[in-house]
Amino acid sequence: MGSPQDSREIKPRDQDWAALIKRVADGDQSALTELYDSTSRLVFGLVLRVVGDRATAEEVVLDVYTQVWRQAATYDTKRGAPLAWIMTIARTRGIDRLRSGKHEFQKKESLDSIGEARSATASPEDNTVMSERRTLVRSALDLLSAEQREVIELAYYSGLSHSEIALKLNQPLGTVKTRTRLGMMKLRDTLRPMLEAG
Repeated sequence: MGSPQDSREIKPRDQDWAALIKRVADGDQSALTELYDSTSRLVFGLVLRVVGDRATAEEVVLDVYTQVWRQAATYDTKRGAPLAWIMTIARTRGIDRLRSGKHEFQKKESLDSIGEARSATASPEDNTVMSERRTLVRSALDLLSAEQREVIELAYYSGLSHSEIALKLNQPLGTVKTRTRLGMMKLRDTLRPMLEAG
């Protein structure tokens, strides 16, 4: 159990986390990175106990912080401590993943393999559409922060893994994963109306 000193430290730490969540609610991506760096070890421990597999736990942790990003505005300090709120999301996400019985990575094809499959049988019209889409993707990338664009370009154009990117940029692995996830969310949100219109 915690010492008296621990209990004195909890309140300021809760205040710090609550302040970070408020900044996240205001759209501050650096606040999410700070929150991830200071809480993800605890979240990962809980999720790992729920799902029992490290790779799946890492995927679920990213889902947790994606949900924190989207729902930060709903957090209310009167209803509980910041970490309790995050851990509730983590437990729910972990249980959902167990129930689904599927790992997210099994459902995804890499962008490269999709591109190769299409180009093998592409007509001139398809090539024109694909060229336009590449232009749209490039424009959407330009809307990302420099940090997000860098990790996504290293992943998709240089084929580096999260670990290799972390090593290359001398950044914590969690930071690289968070930037990638946030960048991909922003790309998806930016591109969806463009692609639907096209």
